[in-house]
Amino acid sequence: MTHKIINPVLKGFNPDPSIIRVGDDYYIATSTFEWFPGIQIHHSKDLLNWRLISHALTRTSQLDMKGMDNSEGVYAPALTYSDGKYWLCFSNVHACRGGNWMATPSFVVTADHPEGPWSDPVSIGNYGFDPSLFHDDDGKKYMLNMVWDGRANKNYFGGIVLQEFDADAGKLVGKAKNIFAGTALGCTEGPQMLKKDGYYYLITAEGGTAMDHAVTVCRAKDIAGPYEVHPDNPILTSRFQEGAPLSRAGHGFLVETQNGEWYLSHLCGRGITNPEGYQFMPDYNNHFSILGRETALQKAHWQDDWPYVTTGKTPVLEVEAPNLPLSPWPAEDGLDDFGSKTLRLDYQTLREPVNEDWVSLTERPGHLRLKGRHYLSSRYEQSLIARRFQSHSARAETKMEFRPETPYQMAGLCAYYARNGHYFLKMTANDEGERVLQVVGNINDEYGEYSQEVGIGDACSVYMRLTLDKQWYKYSYSLDGKTWRSIGPALNSTPLSDEGGPDIFRFTGSFVALFAADITGQKAHADFDYLEYLEH
Repeated sequence: MTHKIINPVLKGFNPDPSIIRVGDDYYIATSTFEWFPGIQIHHSKDLLNWRLISHALTRTSQLDMKGMDNSEGVYAPALTYSDGKYWLCFSNVHACRGGNWMATPSFVVTADHPEGPWSDPVSIGNYGFDPSLFHDDDGKKYMLNMVWDGRANKNYFGGIVLQEFDADAGKLVGKAKNIFAGTALGCTEGPQMLKKDGYYYLITAEGGTAMDHAVTVCRAKDIAGPYEVHPDNPILTSRFQEGAPLSRAGHGFLVETQNGEWYLSHLCGRGITNPEGYQFMPDYNNHFSILGRETALQKAHWQDDWPYVTTGKTPVLEVEAPNLPLSPWPAEDGLDDFGSKTLRLDYQTLREPVNEDWVSLTERPGHLRLKGRHYLSSRYEQSLIARRFQSHSARAETKMEFRPETPYQMAGLCAYYARNGHYFLKMTANDEGERVLQVVGNINDEYGEYSQEVGIGDACSVYMRLTLDKQWYKYSYSLDGKTWRSIGPALNSTPLSDEGGPDIFRFTGSFVALFAADITGQKAHADFDYLEYLEH
């Protein structure tokens, strides 16, 4: 029986995949931007079945993102294995809005096991985002990075820089050299290097991460170049393929199986169109990646010492699987009753780690307690626990107990993309102190009230449900868990996407979130009995 890899292999917000094989095990690291903990690491034995096993950056000594805006933080990790340990490079991007220059401090961390713990970071420069390490067979190590150039009349991408890294001293040494200026596709970033049969292969992302994204390959006999570009470059792209089921294909790297088969990892988007014509960015051709950029795999082969994607330049949904034993993982329960003392791996928070000051799984056993802090539009203290939407058709449900006393205390269930891209079903109190439900939101810095306040008497417990059906989010509630009532209209999902706003710096994905806010500073708490996430 011939098995197939079904793309995307990592669904939902999992961009910029960096893939490696260590023995019989495969690992992919992906970007997390402003979400904490930083860098998701997935594991597979067969390239078909993947599971999240860890986050690399779990403490603020590794990753400080306080005050960062949407889509800042951790860009494009690069995972490698050498000298008996794992190496992981990343940039912690600051100030990607306003002005021409970015602050892009870049680091490397190491671990004996991909599950961690990972070391504190070592600086590897500030040239730009997307750093990586290459471990040459003579024992030398080299840092690769794109150069961010903010000078006038530049396209911000100043080529790919190479510099030796002294691992024992923990610092870059020698002079940096710009080894590749990129091609006419532009926006040359995401450099990773492979050595094979006497050639150094530099693999980069080009064309920007929108519809013109691509995987570029060039090669040289000497690591410092000169590099020649692939004769049929780019080797993978969805550019000009509006009907491709996987769009925005780019940012790839190659991996070889134990049996000599080759595969290319890459990011992609499963876009939906908006019949209402909601559109901010014309370059996206009415395409909205509401789930964010995802990870896919394509079969590859070598010809004349160049890699090619076996099925052609355009990525496909079904790919011939490698000749490896199937290794499925146990299915995860979609219902989390918060019976553990620690959160599941698939939850993340905004910009900071979980702290007993604002979240607890023990103060009321069997419940997640969130202590209200700032509102959703803040870049600082948000009491929010979230998990990714990974399907265009999904439903999330929770039961919450909350006792608000003023309009400045609120808690509930949120569809969240950004601090200025979210919908929120909240329980709060009106000016008379009466408990009410209401659907509100913020779309591109415009606050909206999408329903009237619905009184619920003296009820302190409410069931909340959020349904995603491609273009539409819909909220409903119940006071007894049996009779459900809709609240508010169908809400357009496309503003909660990379393409859904006027800001080009949108790189994450949609989450379902449990949230509490208390503007009074009293940290009024909400208790969540469970969160159930189901895909249709």
